[in-house]
Amino acid sequence: MDTGIGLGRAELLRVAEAVAQEKGISSDEVIEAMEQAVQTAARRKYGQEHEIVAEIDRRTGEIRIYRELEVANGVEDYARQIDIEDARERNPAAQPGDHILDPLPPIDLGRISAQSAKQVIVQRVRDAERERQYNEFKDRIGEIIVGEVKRVEHGGVLIDLGRAEAIVRRDELIPREIFRPKDRIRAYLYDVRHETRGPQIFLSRTHPQFMAKLFEQEVPEIYDGIIEIKAVARDPGSRAKIAVISKDASIDPVGACVGMRGSRVQAVVQELGGEKVDIIPWSPDQATFVVNALAPAEVSKVVLDPDNQRIEVVVPDHMQHIAIGRRGQNVRLASQLSGWDIDINSESEESERRQREFRELTALFVETLNVDEVIAQLLATEGFSSVEEVAYSPLEELASVEGFDEEIADALKERAQSWLEERAEELAQEARDLGVADDLLAFESISDETVVKLGRQGVKTLEDFADLAGDELVELVPDAGITVEQAGQLVMEARILLGWVEAPPEPEEPEAAGEEFVQEEPGEEQLEAAPSVEGDPAGGEVVDEQNAAREASTQA
Repeated sequence: MDTGIGLGRAELLRVAEAVAQEKGISSDEVIEAMEQAVQTAARRKYGQEHEIVAEIDRRTGEIRIYRELEVANGVEDYARQIDIEDARERNPAAQPGDHILDPLPPIDLGRISAQSAKQVIVQRVRDAERERQYNEFKDRIGEIIVGEVKRVEHGGVLIDLGRAEAIVRRDELIPREIFRPKDRIRAYLYDVRHETRGPQIFLSRTHPQFMAKLFEQEVPEIYDGIIEIKAVARDPGSRAKIAVISKDASIDPVGACVGMRGSRVQAVVQELGGEKVDIIPWSPDQATFVVNALAPAEVSKVVLDPDNQRIEVVVPDHMQHIAIGRRGQNVRLASQLSGWDIDINSESEESERRQREFRELTALFVETLNVDEVIAQLLATEGFSSVEEVAYSPLEELASVEGFDEEIADALKERAQSWLEERAEELAQEARDLGVADDLLAFESISDETVVKLGRQGVKTLEDFADLAGDELVELVPDAGITVEQAGQLVMEARILLGWVEAPPEPEEPEAAGEEFVQEEPGEEQLEAAPSVEGDPAGGEVVDEQNAAREASTQA
């Protein structure tokens, strides 16, 4: 590239215009680069101590060079200052602190100076070009970009975008996908970064939003906003799931995405190298959505645990391998799509687990409440899962159990409370024998049984407890039913009590209470057609399905 230095005035402007068009930047930026180059060369001639200013007239191409001087009452630096009297000879209105431009003779660039000037211009033009590229593509993040493969190196692909280059790294390419120079490629622009070697434009063909954008291009209803893509999960090159919902009740979102004879979805599949795509109807009800996401598997029942964002799914025995998928692919994609951890159990496994739990609960009530097996089975059938529930349940609730009356209910509550008191005394005595400190015993957020288990592990004071990490606490008492997150909160509570950390500010009360979700009772036809939904005994919604066990116990 000729810099234009040493050319005629008109030719200099033509060169600046040609460079600007070639690099996609403004001619002013090129002329500013030339001005800086002349400025650098002038400093070499007149001395670095001078403040040199170079100007190129935008109309004529004339180059003018000045020395910038500050007006001062007393001159201390003759290279950068001028006395006020001398300044007023040139400009009568000059005041101390003003700056004036002292014209300098034009310079004739030698070979070395011309080469330095050229380097300055090239660098400034390159910087301006990089800034233009960054500003152009940073606003296009989230779009599909089409380019031409320039070369393949280290498994990644360098893409020519016309006035810029982008990179598709190896891990952002669909497996078994091969590109060669001159191939056309479509990819998702997910990041643009400023780096020392210039703006780096990163593209991806494995990003979940790449598939979403492909559907947007193929399905006009998505582009128009009638159908919304709610979630996407991909196992690039193998299988994907996409959840959609229609804002118009007359339009089927799944059918619109599939297209006539599958034309729309096939266009996406072809671009993704044969990746199978499951189109799932999205639902605000998490249980229904997870059931849809596990398609093509049929689901018998789901058990929600909202506190831990976990859902247990029961499927027919012959459907278990379909629900899980090859190498767990189906359940993994469904989990990514819904945001819930999903556990898959077969009906036989679920039945065996329920029977085992029923037997364990029956044995517990027989032993602790000193009742016969029929009464223990009735308690287990009605959903009582611990002695504490029996002890603290309202008398009316116990008396309402089929086969019970107030006298039996009162006796059961008395026996349960008596057993709990005896158990508490035993635990307190064991804690004292272990040397557990009073401050840990008084820590109400953990049970006495957990305190004793910690004491056996050497955690005997509140300070010992506060020194633990959340995962350490879970390892020490694995059967306490505490998650790592809950354990972290307990440890933090202990640290606050000890004064090690300050308590966080309490959140402000919302101005308006949110709407409470009320689930309608399904009719018999719905119960037969739809999978039943249960809640985890730890705190979810419960739909009792132990009718058979209740009838058997009643007959017994």
